[in-house]
Amino acid sequence: MPDYEIHEYPNGIRLLHKQVLHTKIAHCGFLLDIGSRDEAPHQQGLAHFWEHMAFKGTEKRKSFHILNRLETVGGELNAYTTKEKICFYAALLSTHFERAFELLTDLTFHSVFPGREVEKERGVILEEMSMYQDAPEDAIIDDFDTVVFGDHPLGVNILGTRESVSRFQSADFHAFLQEQMRTDRLVFSSVSNLPFKEVKRLADKFLAPLPARLGSRVRRPVGGYERKLQVETRPITQAHCLVGGPAYSIGDERRIPFFMLNNILGGPGMNSRLNLAVREKYGLVYTIDSTYSPYTDTGLFGIYFGTEGKQVKRTLGLVQKELKLLREKLLTTNQLHVAKHQLMGQLAMSEESNSGLMQLLGKSTLDLGRVEPLSEIFEKIEQISAAELREMANEVLTEDHLSVLQYVPQGK
Repeated sequence: MPDYEIHEYPNGIRLLHKQVLHTKIAHCGFLLDIGSRDEAPHQQGLAHFWEHMAFKGTEKRKSFHILNRLETVGGELNAYTTKEKICFYAALLSTHFERAFELLTDLTFHSVFPGREVEKERGVILEEMSMYQDAPEDAIIDDFDTVVFGDHPLGVNILGTRESVSRFQSADFHAFLQEQMRTDRLVFSSVSNLPFKEVKRLADKFLAPLPARLGSRVRRPVGGYERKLQVETRPITQAHCLVGGPAYSIGDERRIPFFMLNNILGGPGMNSRLNLAVREKYGLVYTIDSTYSPYTDTGLFGIYFGTEGKQVKRTLGLVQKELKLLREKLLTTNQLHVAKHQLMGQLAMSEESNSGLMQLLGKSTLDLGRVEPLSEIFEKIEQISAAELREMANEVLTEDHLSVLQYVPQGK
């Protein structure tokens, strides 16, 4: 990780900035340590709905003025919600950086959630739900969270349910912010060609005056896990399958080694074992990959593929064969060397995205209290042994540990 600078204000808000001289574009945003897992049962979908509603009016702006504030200078304004984070962010010419900083502060801290806009946006979110349900490759990922985590908030769809979204009113958003917004659990992150002195001058103007809202946060711990095998019939032409289970948390020292193990198995490289064994050798799938998502107190590992209904059993067998190889056979010295350098190259390339770098600065600070330098991560990768990888495979990738969710075509 290139050098960056950080400043913490008395109200707990942290400012992070990385100066990149060769760019004319500024990327900046607020990252809040609030997500869908922080919702109570009657609030399912409220964090995501809030993310939408932040753009619908503030104490001094209507929706039209928010949407046009950056667009008129060629900038972009966006947001997203995950299980544990909400992010409001922007990208534009650095000459207009103050405009973005002020607008992001306004919609993050001064949204008013007009009742009329709540009604309109409710329809948008219900359509978003329908869109996901019409895309089985997306829907199965959300449903698999429920298979693994059950009724825990991590198992609830980020969008919520049609019932919950249909009953939210303006007061619900204000109450959720009052419960969850803590100034020591959010950061403002920035990557641009501007010097830190200039960014801090603006932060002194926009962030320093914000009142402190401090306090502890208690997240419901993840309970016991039981393996499940679930098959659902759907009006689709292709079968979809997800295999996976709990994995290591963000703070676990095995996070980086397991990330490499996942990369070997089904990462983005076309030379992943799953891609070579299932797509390249037999042509059974168009897409097959594995993912690893670490959370603050647990993690989720999953393998996804889509294939013909009659080929599901065969494809699952090939997947299990690759998992068994990782559990039983040590990587050779050369295989380990290649895996390490492939991962290091991918991580270095990911830092070429200044938007991604801006978000990484914020997420790492919220999750770990610091940003791991790339050199430190590389050092950890170099120290990974074949025996360590096999040990993790025997902890996480065993057949009796992994749940299976299948969508199969009707009548097949």
